[in-house]
Amino acid sequence: MSDSPWELLPTASNHAASLDWLYLALTIVCGISFVLVIGAMFYFMWKYKKRSDEDRTSPLTHNGRLEFAWSAIPAVFLMLFFIQGEIDFVKLSAPPADAIDISITAEKWKWTIEYPGRSAASTTEVLDGEIAPLLVVPKGQPVRLLMSSKDVIHSLYIPAFRVKKDVVPGRYAFVWFTAIEEGTFPLFCTEYCGDEHSSMLAVVKVVPPEDYEAEVRAATTLEQGAGETIEAFGEKVYKAMACNSCHNPDASVKVGPGFGGLFGKTESMTDGSSLTVDENYLRESIYQPNAKVVAGFTPQMPSFAGQINDEQMNALIAYIKSLK
Repeated sequence: MSDSPWELLPTASNHAASLDWLYLALTIVCGISFVLVIGAMFYFMWKYKKRSDEDRTSPLTHNGRLEFAWSAIPAVFLMLFFIQGEIDFVKLSAPPADAIDISITAEKWKWTIEYPGRSAASTTEVLDGEIAPLLVVPKGQPVRLLMSSKDVIHSLYIPAFRVKKDVVPGRYAFVWFTAIEEGTFPLFCTEYCGDEHSSMLAVVKVVPPEDYEAEVRAATTLEQGAGETIEAFGEKVYKAMACNSCHNPDASVKVGPGFGGLFGKTESMTDGSSLTVDENYLRESIYQPNAKVVAGFTPQMPSFAGQINDEQMNALIAYIKSLK
């Protein structure tokens, strides 16, 4: 993509060109209207400026044709914009029957992606080395994203596809699109949802249809690589599961306690008890985060039961132990 702020984003979905046309038409008409109205205002200020006490008020009170014209012409444009907007809205609201369903769950502060029969666990590099979930979609095939939220209101936005939808707790929402350009595109949360709202990112990867199944298998596999240390794999799990949204790798406090120097430390709990941080405590805190809450923090961490397997748990604990 170009670095120019004046260049439009890629038109990477079937919705993009039509919505861009509507956006540009609105911008052009509003720009012309602005020039005409402001220009007329300055012209009348100059033309009819009072120049002496002998100036008299014009006997003309109104012009019916002119008044009709400046009401009717904008009304015609408004109706044209409404009709085009309604057409685009209906198209956005009616996914094809053969669309591929992909489920997305939003929670502070990550997206969990589930494909038919598989759940997402992989990661991809994004800006400045940040790690984000990977959403894989095939080029040229309609995809419907069925979305829900576990906590607060989030909003899924894929700028290159021109799709955006609020994700509200207690109900399902959906958007659909057909990707028409291969590549990787950012996905954002555009509804402020708390401290780490800006880090709630994902990456959409558009692949050829014949590669889709293989790419999904790769995207839903989070395993220790050959020659990879258990601590390095644990760091990958730490980022893939968005632990870094709430816990820093050093001792500094974020939303939750920092992991640096945490293992072996004695912590005071909200119930007045104290304990030493060991493997069992870390495992329990990841699977049952509200069982024992550290004093000074609120119980807002979600459970990762069913999301992190034993191999990933062991690696994550090894990574936390390595943070001195």
